[in-house]
Amino acid sequence: MVAITLLFALLPLTASASSIWSAHRHKQIRRERSSEQLARRNATDASASNIAERSLAKRGPALRFPYGSQDVKGVNLGGWLVLEPFITPSLFDQTGNDAIVDEYTFCQYQPYEVAHAKLVAHWETWITETDIWAIKNAGLNHIRIPIGYWAYDTSAGEPYHKGADAYLRKAIGWAGAAGLKVWIDLHGAPGSQNGFDNSGQRKSYPLWHTNQSNVDRTSAIIKRLAAEYSQDKYPHVTAIAPLNEPAGFYGQDVLSVTRQFWYDSYGNIRYPFGNDQQGNLLEVIHDAFQPLSYWNDFANYPQFEGVAMDTHIYEVFSNQEVARNWDQHIESICNRGRTIESWTKSAGSLWTVVGEWSLAAYDCAPYLNGRGVGSRYDGTYPGSSKLGDCAAFTGDGSHFFREYKDFLRRFWEAQVTSFEKGQGWIYWTWKTEKADEWSYSAGLEHGWIPKDVNDRIYPGICG
Repeated sequence: MVAITLLFALLPLTASASSIWSAHRHKQIRRERSSEQLARRNATDASASNIAERSLAKRGPALRFPYGSQDVKGVNLGGWLVLEPFITPSLFDQTGNDAIVDEYTFCQYQPYEVAHAKLVAHWETWITETDIWAIKNAGLNHIRIPIGYWAYDTSAGEPYHKGADAYLRKAIGWAGAAGLKVWIDLHGAPGSQNGFDNSGQRKSYPLWHTNQSNVDRTSAIIKRLAAEYSQDKYPHVTAIAPLNEPAGFYGQDVLSVTRQFWYDSYGNIRYPFGNDQQGNLLEVIHDAFQPLSYWNDFANYPQFEGVAMDTHIYEVFSNQEVARNWDQHIESICNRGRTIESWTKSAGSLWTVVGEWSLAAYDCAPYLNGRGVGSRYDGTYPGSSKLGDCAAFTGDGSHFFREYKDFLRRFWEAQVTSFEKGQGWIYWTWKTEKADEWSYSAGLEHGWIPKDVNDRIYPGICG
């Protein structure tokens, strides 16, 4: 009952009557099921490890995909419905304005008609039905689609343009036709949950958690999405991630709000019909940049059903990481896989999917650290020292040298092998303009990602 105790201890963080009502309702539901759950658990072996193993297939009995028994193998549609300068640098460079560094300023500093025409042209062309079928033909089974809150709510006067939701719906339709499962990922929240440009607004400090109105607006969007996509006509929408990458590295102020938001989102996603009937969507919570062990006994089965952990693993966002040699990168990833395996098999854990990762071993892609910000590897990032030149490690994959391509293949195999020790992975991202080391489609084209997702050249790469 650790999770239940935490739930009510955290309730004062939200003033809304709806979240309090939701929490009490879920407590009542859990009490009603407690005798059944206790009988089921008493009938199992007393070993904690065996209980954890068996519970892998029980954490969401009404879901639309067999999480826990079949691996997630997917790709993100990044840079489409939420602009990212490193994915589509041309959209930003063509503005001729260095102050445009994210989608917020893209809309703020251009005439409405100009910005809107560019956005619509981008939405129409960056991801098409052809891309969805290419993803299917690559042997993948999931797509994760980032979208910003501003597709639904600009009530605080934000300069964002609406319209992205229509393309989300298109992609969901295409995915259904292709037989792909869809995660809807709220990638940006009011005030920004992390200050990253990919939240919609680059900021020195995120403000989402500092204003209850920001949190309430986010919850209203999640409730709306859950109510819509829990309908039977969307059997291929399997999960909602209610908030991407909240900045838990800032400490308890962010973490306490985030934890409560995960609980509130559980009510909105798992009980979307306004009554005690569970829906069939998975709630995917992010680790908020905390170790998996931080989330021990949080929202876990059997008190909660249908919750998964999303962790993002990159090897390029610190001076220490970009200084690693190739073998050290692979060793680091293999160790992460062992951590994931250990945690997901432990009592009190959650299904764990690596919802973002890439083959980048250097932070060399232009604008990866922000438009106008340099790279650690070549010493142009503030506070870094030059380790080498970036030209060989980013850009057009046809120009990558043979040994680098060989490493990318080994790095791919190490990561998919490691992440499948949990419940699978979703690669970031499907395509980029000028950074093929980040692009799944470019990896397929140039050969460092196999066309058969299950093909292995280095089957023992992690020992």
